[in-house]
Amino acid sequence: MMVDKAKETDLKVDLRERIILTSLDAFRKNGIKSITMDDIAALLKISKRTLYEIFQDKETLLKECILYHQQYVQKALTQLVNESSDVLEVILKCYQGSIEMYNKVNKSFFEDIKKYPKVHEMIKKNKEKDNKVVIDFLKKGVDQGLFRKDINFEIIHFLLREQMDLLAVKALNEFPFLEVYESIMLTYLRGISTEKGIRELDEFMEEFRKKRSEENKYS
Repeated sequence: MMVDKAKETDLKVDLRERIILTSLDAFRKNGIKSITMDDIAALLKISKRTLYEIFQDKETLLKECILYHQQYVQKALTQLVNESSDVLEVILKCYQGSIEMYNKVNKSFFEDIKKYPKVHEMIKKNKEKDNKVVIDFLKKGVDQGLFRKDINFEIIHFLLREQMDLLAVKALNEFPFLEVYESIMLTYLRGISTEKGIRELDEFMEEFRKKRSEENKYS
């Protein structure tokens, strides 16, 4: 009896994760608004009743999807920090990863999140909580000779966050998302970098653009 109960719990945990992964993929590809709980149940070939037994509504499901993604990113970032030689390498690899991710995300995904107050508030709080971690990380770049000593990273990071928030709502209507994102990030990094940091940045971007150009040629 206990074995059966443990097996049932494992199956529920597995189903919960499958729901989150399937939903996250659907939300990214199609936007959040256009995907209903009926759609998710159909994608997973489960009943709506089963879906609602695990997630009481769409906003609860979306919140769990975002939390799952954040945990995944945190694990990947920890591994990246351990494998990288300096702060700028970590930032540039994160930038590369974000470009690859944004290429697969429907632009309405970012607009739709704002229509779910609990989720939007959670993301906002997490960003505020991460501020000190990011700023301390940037200051390590000063010790490594990559970033300038005369920078107030609290101000610079605040301005970057404001620009990224604007990108999610305004720039999408006038310019390609990735073009604006790249302009913001490269201007930001170049502005805080020393000559040593700029050399590393330029070398990385030259290799990255070359690789992207090759991939586009055969896609």
